Amino acid sequence: MPDPAHVELFTDGACLGNPGAGGYAAILKMGKHRREISGGFRQTTNNRMELMAAIAGLEALKKPCRVTLYSDSRYLVDAYSNGDVHRWQANGWMRTRREAAENVDLWERLLELCTVHQVEMVWVEGHAGHPENERCDQLASAAAQGKNLPPDTAFEAEKTHNAKYSLFG
Repeated sequence: MPDPAHVELFTDGACLGNPGAGGYAAILKMGKHRREISGGFRQTTNNRMELMAAIAGLEALKKPCRVTLYSDSRYLVDAYSNGDVHRWQANGWMRTRREAAENVDLWERLLELCTVHQVEMVWVEGHAGHPENERCDQLASAAAQGKNLPPDTAFEAEKTHNAKYSLFG
């Protein structure tokens, strides 16, 4: 069986406020081929948009690939590369004995995609002149400013749940 194709995936997330309107973007490159993807939500967080950028890029692939994913998000790259997210999952999505992991819905989607594709994550410094990272930042920021953005239903449901049970609502 031939080796899977190698794809470079550049990602970024943006948020106007945190939480606030958010956007994500991904650029996929394979040889001479290039594709840009972006989208946004009306109320979300920056970390969710960083995860969504990676998910959107991986979901765009039509067959299993070797993927080098570049992100300026330490949250994404470190949690994946250091194995933290696998530990959280093995511990019932708990970061510590008392602290639950956040964004479990997106981590689950990402981990599922990483069973399809061979993913290596590489951290790049944000806003440091890297052309694809800069372009992703532009796309994600523009998406966050879009009109009639859809809800990030998992985030909004969690926010509502936490407010309902907060002593200080």
